[in-house]
Amino acid sequence: MSASSPGLFRRFFGGIWRTVTWLRVAFFNLLFLLLLVIIVTALWPKKPLQISNESLLVLAPSGLLVDQYTYIDPMTQLLGGQQAENAETLVSDLVDAIDLAAADDNISAMVLKLDELAGGGISKLEEIGQALDRFRTTEKPIYAYGTNLSQEQYYLAVHANEVRMDPLGSVLVTGFASYRNYFKEALDKLSVNMHVFRAGDFKSAMEPFMRNDMSQEAKENNQLWLNELWGVYASRIEELRQLPAGALNDFINTMDKSLQEYQGDFGRLALDAGLVDELTTSAQWRAFIEPKLGKDQEYAVDHSSYLSIRRAGFIPGTKAKVAVITARGTIAQGDRPNGEIGDQSFLQQLEQVQDDKAVKALVVRIDSGGGGVNASEAIRQGLLELRRSRDIPIAISMGSVAASGGYWMATAGDEIWATPTTITGSIGVFAAFPTVEQSLEKVGIHTDGLSTTDLAGAMRIDRELSPMTQSLVQQSINHMYRVFLDIVSQARDTSPEAVDRIAQGRVWSGSKALELGLVDNLGNLDDVIGRAAEMAGLDDYDIEAIKKPLTPVEQLVAEINKATVTHSVKSALGLATQSTLSPSFMAHVQRVLEPWLALDKLDDPRGFYALCATCVTP
Repeated sequence: MSASSPGLFRRFFGGIWRTVTWLRVAFFNLLFLLLLVIIVTALWPKKPLQISNESLLVLAPSGLLVDQYTYIDPMTQLLGGQQAENAETLVSDLVDAIDLAAADDNISAMVLKLDELAGGGISKLEEIGQALDRFRTTEKPIYAYGTNLSQEQYYLAVHANEVRMDPLGSVLVTGFASYRNYFKEALDKLSVNMHVFRAGDFKSAMEPFMRNDMSQEAKENNQLWLNELWGVYASRIEELRQLPAGALNDFINTMDKSLQEYQGDFGRLALDAGLVDELTTSAQWRAFIEPKLGKDQEYAVDHSSYLSIRRAGFIPGTKAKVAVITARGTIAQGDRPNGEIGDQSFLQQLEQVQDDKAVKALVVRIDSGGGGVNASEAIRQGLLELRRSRDIPIAISMGSVAASGGYWMATAGDEIWATPTTITGSIGVFAAFPTVEQSLEKVGIHTDGLSTTDLAGAMRIDRELSPMTQSLVQQSINHMYRVFLDIVSQARDTSPEAVDRIAQGRVWSGSKALELGLVDNLGNLDDVIGRAAEMAGLDDYDIEAIKKPLTPVEQLVAEINKATVTHSVKSALGLATQSTLSPSFMAHVQRVLEPWLALDKLDDPRGFYALCATCVTP
């Protein structure tokens, strides 16, 4: 007797399964072919880029200015296209391109196209501005053009010999501010008890969970550094635009009345106030800039392409080296990607320095508001061990922010340098622990049980935090704060009591930190590298960036990106349509989310943190 044929349901579902299997195989085959085409296209030999005589360098930074790119997984890099690539711009790339172009006889002028710049902090803007000033000393002109110039975009634009703006545009300079959301009332309504322990009257990282407004202590401290940073911004604008002292504040504070006189025309207001030199439509801009490009626009190059040309064929020599490690982001434990500071990741980079006998000095560039206490201490100990074992000088370069845990790790340097507008200090420690026992009771959930000691089960989120537990945590926080004071006092050759008087979680500008003895000098990254070389007795040396090793897949993607790095010169010059998303809006979103993103990365085993949550650069 022959076997019976499959039933109707079996045939039906079997057909569905075979169809799904075929679609799955077809999808992955198609994806593989697509990736193969991308790779072959990217790596196919292309006509080499060249720089001709009388070329224009186009500086068109996009996204946020950073000291180190945030890690993006290889698949996102391949499929994200230009959007993923343009999320950030390296400050060092911009500075290098400007300085190289200043000494390059083939570069006759520079164009600043700033519509896609989202921000990054006044300290980074000032480093780029100083490079633009050096370029201008060569008497090569700089032309700037924008549509709606944000506060950050305008700070770079004013370094140009000539600032042009669209007639329908505006200069959106408003001043600096520090605002946060406060959640105490919301937590009370949800019956969530947030237990916060801190050392330092000015340590305000957890205030949003304790209050409905900013404390008077936090207001006083924040007002100090905000005023200092804004003073630098305003005076620099007035100096470069040759405006009288106080003119920028007057422009902002009377803007509503002034705008009435111009019937709402922001462009004419900015022109007559001396903030821009000319109102120019996009067609007029094209007519102005295209004759300077040469035949078929062959003589304009964006900064990324320019760097790839100038760096092509560079072979590291056998000279002594000054190594540079960039530490950007929240400090946490473990192996962390770029854009975060992992203690293991950092120590692995120190091992590279340790093994390379050609390295005679180390510069650590810090751009961090801090993080976990244990990870900060592990990094500090690693730097101290390198100083002991290799006997090489270590200089610290503070970027936009080097506060709390960022300052903790900085104390291991032989010298600490900041920029005048660096945000630093915030010497304090805190811990926080929420409990939801009242929230659970409201919905009829109760917690009960037994323990062998008074501490067993004391840290459960569904139980009230006992007075004994609260006392233990606060005592530990006080001890950790004293440890912090001791570390700073030993590094700065003073007493813990003297440090305490300027600590308590207070935040300072770089200039004020120099007065208080928290840093040794003021200068940018190039200044610190030069000082490190001087400390090592080097006259002729190479600079080597110590980076986290890439995986084979990441190396492949990096090669593909390198091969496709060339941007459209038309787009960079503003001769093509730009993105409809506002960079200033994206920067605002980034600032709002940054404290929450930092909290998500906190992983200290004891829950103790040296973090400045208010240190979001204006």
